[in-house]
Amino acid sequence: MATHTAWADAQTTSRDQRLSTIFEIARILAIQQDLDTMLSEFLSCIVKTLDVAEAGVMLLYDPADERLTARAAYGYDLAILKKLRLAVGEATCGKTFETGEAQIYPSAESVSAGRRNLTRENRRIVQAAVRDTKPVQSAACIPLTVGEAKIGVLMLENQHLPNSFNPDDIPFLNAVADLIALSIDNARLRRELAVTRSLEEANRLKAELISTLAHEMRTPLTSIKGYSTALLMEEATFSPETQEEFLHIIDEECTVLQDLIHDLLESSIIDAGLLKLEFQPVMLPRLAENVVNDMMRRTQKHRFIVDFEGGTHGFPIVDADPRRVEQVLRNLVDNAIKYSPDGGLIVVRGEATEDEVTVSVADQGVGIAPEHLNRLFEKFFRVESGMGRHVVGSGLGLPIARTIVESHGGRIWAESRVGEGTTLHFTLPREGPSAEPTRQEEAAA
Repeated sequence: MATHTAWADAQTTSRDQRLSTIFEIARILAIQQDLDTMLSEFLSCIVKTLDVAEAGVMLLYDPADERLTARAAYGYDLAILKKLRLAVGEATCGKTFETGEAQIYPSAESVSAGRRNLTRENRRIVQAAVRDTKPVQSAACIPLTVGEAKIGVLMLENQHLPNSFNPDDIPFLNAVADLIALSIDNARLRRELAVTRSLEEANRLKAELISTLAHEMRTPLTSIKGYSTALLMEEATFSPETQEEFLHIIDEECTVLQDLIHDLLESSIIDAGLLKLEFQPVMLPRLAENVVNDMMRRTQKHRFIVDFEGGTHGFPIVDADPRRVEQVLRNLVDNAIKYSPDGGLIVVRGEATEDEVTVSVADQGVGIAPEHLNRLFEKFFRVESGMGRHVVGSGLGLPIARTIVESHGGRIWAESRVGEGTTLHFTLPREGPSAEPTRQEEAAA
């Protein structure tokens, strides 16, 4: 009677352990997405909830080099074990992967015999990765399969007792291995789906870029072709004034094309991580005046005001790349002109605090709806100007400006109301890298 009670208690304990293992694996499946973290938690869960398991390794098959590699370990140094490259049929795990059948090694001698064909390098790696100096007394190797596909091996070890694993454990361990294999397969499918989506998004952006450039280049090219063809017609004569007007139009359309190509090249440089800044002291009021004076030649409808606190000489000198900051200002002023097609006032204003300066460009144009403000700095996104007008541009100017400003350690944002105009702001730190040597010299003195 006592023997029967002990047996029943043992069966109950085993059942409870197995249920605990399944529940814990299900919990990990529900909350964990990263494959390596998931595998590590699976293995830890199995070892902690099953008394017979004290250590273990999970290896996955890499078709690229036709080897099994360690992806999770308990009782081993995983950083060392990851160097393992186990051939199909090599040692206990390689044999289990090859046959696709679970294997039990009831004694230290059987484990040693199973590892006899380990290569010298792999044996050295296993010995270096072992955390417990005691030899493995028993082990179980379970294949990880999904349908007919073999994906890896789960090995569990007991370092104290022989015959820890028995044939009755195999169905349960196979069930656990199937759950793990399905989760691995799902993780791989998610990764492949993410790659596919990334490729689709890249192709979409490429197609959008080609479509945008084709559309934006068509108008200036048509004008250039039309006016230059007219000027070359032998049977037609034009007054000097008309010829000059045609040439001005051709020149303006060439500038449009030049700007489109420039934005595209700049965007490519930024995407490649090749944007470089050359910091030096910059007088922002003077730089803003130069930009405005140049942009005034492009429009007869707009009036401009440049207003910096303290004027040209009273405004703080900032540490920045003058060419890149000028590029930002040109983009913002150009946008202000484009999105106020009926003209109006454009104000470039500068304000300073102890740590940074803020430059803003305000127009009296069509404005931007609230739902579009957050997308304003996305590539290729352009706000419609309203009243059916098409605004020429690549949709790259503001994203380029944002990258330049943020590379300086600043911020850029927009404020707008539909029908009342838009104000674009950006900040720059007052001190930057080129000021460091000066501060170090002052400290040394």
